[in-house]
Amino acid sequence: MDLAYLREHPHLLPTFLTHQRIRETPVGGGSICQARRLTLADGESVFAKSLADGQAVPSGFFEAEGNGLRWLADAMATGGAPVPEPIAVLPGLLALQWLEAAPPSAAAAARFGRELAATHASGADGFGAPWPGFIGSLPQDNGPGASWPQWFAQRRLLPYLRLAADRGALNDGDVAMVETLVNRIDRFGDPADRPSRLHGDLWPGNLLWTEDRVWLIDPAAHGGHRETDLAQLALFGGAPHLDLILAAYHETAPLSDGWRERIPLHQLHLLLVHAAMFGGPYRAPVLAATRAALRA
Repeated sequence: MDLAYLREHPHLLPTFLTHQRIRETPVGGGSICQARRLTLADGESVFAKSLADGQAVPSGFFEAEGNGLRWLADAMATGGAPVPEPIAVLPGLLALQWLEAAPPSAAAAARFGRELAATHASGADGFGAPWPGFIGSLPQDNGPGASWPQWFAQRRLLPYLRLAADRGALNDGDVAMVETLVNRIDRFGDPADRPSRLHGDLWPGNLLWTEDRVWLIDPAAHGGHRETDLAQLALFGGAPHLDLILAAYHETAPLSDGWRERIPLHQLHLLLVHAAMFGGPYRAPVLAATRAALRA
């Protein structure tokens, strides 16, 4: 099997793997999927990921990522940030274009800021997406909404607030504080806001740095507010050269006044997701972001 054959017959990839017809090399993956480098007969490689052995694959799990990658790739025609090509999108396996990683550089960061602005500017038909979504291992509601604040509250905050509480990561007082913010969320909206084309899970681990560019990987893509992607870049230690990314972005597509004060609100989505998935260690960050957003 070579790369051209795989593109034409992606459904045969599991058979070739089962019969050990493709060389596999484990590579570092995330906490959800196991990742491998597959070396094909022509010497080309692809990146493949699947859930851990024995773990049931939720319906549409890899298809959602494939849909998101293709949708983000459409923006590349107008200068958007690059994404790896989906080569095989199967119910239990996703194979992508192989990319050689390199240390982060200032030049790549500045280029990425401009390209991310172009991705966002390519827009979306509405808030949400036409396919069922996932964020990490959790389902994510991509249903539509008329206004961004209420859509964000109903589809991005409240479901994970409830789940985090049900799993014991947050107590009743914590829930009440977040609900207070939700009840005031309309003040963060602007009637002029239009849906941007978002990666949707843009914490620094979902950037792949190569020699001259930064690639978007592992998306939870949807139409949303562009400040959400930018706020997520600052989470969990922050992206390398974050100041350069933001400066290049702002130069290309100036941000609205007060955007820095709104960062905690936009970060709250991923923080609640992590509280729902990983529990109590994320309680303090959730509360800190909520308090900061209430002060904004």
